[in-house]
Amino acid sequence: MQDILGFDAKRLSRISQWMQSHVDDGRLPGLAVQVSRRGEIAFSERAGFQDVEKQLPVRSDALWRIYSMTKPITSIGVLMLYEEGTFQLDQPVADFLPAFADVQVWRGPGHALDETDPLMRPITVHDLLTHQSGLVYGDPEGTLLERELSEQGLDFDRDVSTMAEAVDRLTRLPLAFQPGQRWSYGLSTDVLGHFIEVLSGRSLRDFFKSRIFAPLNMTQTDFIVPENEAHRLAVLYEHDKDGFSRAADQNTCASPKTLQSGGAGLVSTMEDYQRFADMLLRRGACDGGHLLGRKTFDLMVRNHMGGDLASRGQPHFSETTMEGIGFGLGLSVMLDPARARITGSPGEFAWGGWASTAFWVDPVEEMTVILMTQLAPSSAYTLRRQLRVLSYQALVD
Repeated sequence: MQDILGFDAKRLSRISQWMQSHVDDGRLPGLAVQVSRRGEIAFSERAGFQDVEKQLPVRSDALWRIYSMTKPITSIGVLMLYEEGTFQLDQPVADFLPAFADVQVWRGPGHALDETDPLMRPITVHDLLTHQSGLVYGDPEGTLLERELSEQGLDFDRDVSTMAEAVDRLTRLPLAFQPGQRWSYGLSTDVLGHFIEVLSGRSLRDFFKSRIFAPLNMTQTDFIVPENEAHRLAVLYEHDKDGFSRAADQNTCASPKTLQSGGAGLVSTMEDYQRFADMLLRRGACDGGHLLGRKTFDLMVRNHMGGDLASRGQPHFSETTMEGIGFGLGLSVMLDPARARITGSPGEFAWGGWASTAFWVDPVEEMTVILMTQLAPSSAYTLRRQLRVLSYQALVD
């Protein structure tokens, strides 16, 4: 078999076998994988069903809930405004969202939520971009603070109609830790979505459409799936003891929708997200211009942790170790594949989503990889680590 853009075609076919085995063994309903190199597609295949009950095969134009793969898009938007001189990275976010000036810091498990300390320093925009703000996600089975966040609807599954309303509720609760104290994944990027709205004077949806999606020709990416396109939306499944079952709520992206979450709200296609990944590979460049200047882009994909995430209080995340992996402005950054115990390249950057979607960009190999599926949570299987090995083992030139 011929080589394809420096990949051995026979070795690439192992990805196909891996995809089909996950479907045949009942681990995944369906999935799509795309690998590109030097701006050209080397591998693009689909397996299984986007609706198992109706036996509908995965479409080439399937719409996928990308959840936290929204975050890099939001981070790009924030940095576009940064380049316009509207704020500084070390500037307090309270200069723009005043309610954050008075937030308190919870003393932690064993304490009531009103047992707090004052801020040792303000939350900065940089803290939000790097998930060092003290804002965490809600969890109905977590700490007292995480349970209260969930009860307040701040996992956005009910009773919150706009991000302005969500931020108002959020700032009435304490932070989980002092800003800058450690890394902890949470609602920081959702706040940044509202931050974009305040600075730009427009809705996040409008900002994305005009400033990011239009230049990249991402015509199928939105917070809303119109009724006449609903048949393209892949069904969301939940992991259970038997493999997976249909999730109860399928309508979080149905029209009409007013909540525009910069942390997890978008629906996209493989083709559209490939356009976004290609822009990242080109260091912010797109047809006819640049979303970001190259120096800003390089700052985005550098490690801002001073070490790896394990040293910042996060030894594991989802299904993977955080040793050898740092974090930039909205993306993870590979520091040392040997310490991460996985194939890859120093400087490669990545992120994923709640429904087991994932992508990464490797500037050293001029390579992008995108995985689309709809199984929550993303920690159900080690899909991302498996696909990394399968993608890199195919490289021969």
